[in-house]
Amino acid sequence: MVKVAILGYGTVGSGVFEVLRRNKDAIINKTGEEIEVKYVLDLKEFTNDPVTEVLTKNFDDIVNDEEIKIVCETMGGVKPAYEFTKRALESGKSVCTSNKELVEKHGPELLKIAKKNNCSYLFEASVGGGIPIIRPLRTSLAQEEILSITGILNGTTNYILTKMETEGLAFAEVLKRAQEKGYAERNPDADVLGFDACRKIAILTSLAYGKNVDYADITTEGITNITDKDFAYAKKMGATIKLFAKSVKKDDQYFAIVAPFIVMPENPLYAVNGVFNAILLNCNMGGETMYYGKGAGKLATASAVVADVLDCAKHIGKNLNTKWEDEKLVISPIDSAVRRFFVRVSGTDAAKIEEIFGEVTMLEGVVADECGFITGEMSEAQYREKAAKAGNVLAMIRMD
Repeated sequence: MVKVAILGYGTVGSGVFEVLRRNKDAIINKTGEEIEVKYVLDLKEFTNDPVTEVLTKNFDDIVNDEEIKIVCETMGGVKPAYEFTKRALESGKSVCTSNKELVEKHGPELLKIAKKNNCSYLFEASVGGGIPIIRPLRTSLAQEEILSITGILNGTTNYILTKMETEGLAFAEVLKRAQEKGYAERNPDADVLGFDACRKIAILTSLAYGKNVDYADITTEGITNITDKDFAYAKKMGATIKLFAKSVKKDDQYFAIVAPFIVMPENPLYAVNGVFNAILLNCNMGGETMYYGKGAGKLATASAVVADVLDCAKHIGKNLNTKWEDEKLVISPIDSAVRRFFVRVSGTDAAKIEEIFGEVTMLEGVVADECGFITGEMSEAQYREKAAKAGNVLAMIRMD
């Protein structure tokens, strides 16, 4: 029997507790080990809940108990999660977490502590919720050179964009619906401004290349400026709009961005709708592989945490190594990234557009008193220079 503790009895923590209880027999049948929750740390009281039998308000009960081999950190945030995680690892207890903020900020340090103390720090649930992506990067794809990662990594923004497209609703109206359904927080900035997806692509890029990516170095744009007019043009192209988190290795340079993209039907991510997430990897030998599923939600995320728990339970006293060094991975300036752009401008002077932007694909008659067009390939810096010269740009969305 392996005894574990759960830090935090919120959405994910209570889900971990439920998965371990409800799937107890399945876990024993598949792993040969019984996993027992000995402690759940939380300051609140929970009446008529089986957790009351194992509830503690003192972290020392957990860290000082030699029977506890694995700790599930589902508190979120950095304080006190960082301190508790560090102390648990220093005492030789493996830690499994869903805390993307902590992983992004302190991942290399905590992995180093785990290795020193012959235990593991695993964080499958920190990116993509129930979608297995970190384990494949660590094991199944260890032999590959990752050329690019493109992800729909935030269910809230994907839900909003899907509803805007299919029901013709404005951003503010769909956001309100998402909040009512529990898909968006009361303060939705982390989602709609792209910060949540940014932390996740920073983690994935760090793991893909083994060096540390600072999420502050990643160009990040949200979806707050996307309108029904943008979707009207996308429909004219036979395309859709998605918030992509993307990193690319090109020669010896690394680029990363979070932003809305025009996505054509031939892209496997085109059909990922609603609250679902997906990650598309392009590898130099195996080509493209895609990972799809619920990117959030109580039981989906909890299931990913429990998968890490079972991995640790099979390797008590051993370190499951994850290569992620402190050395910084230099993200090249976005100015030099080359791509095509969809642009909306006031007026319909095609001759002026072509004079400034060169050969373009015009999209006319979609919205009154304006037109849209798709540029040829150019750098971000070149696009900005041309847009400034035009002086009448209403909106721009990158083409994938």
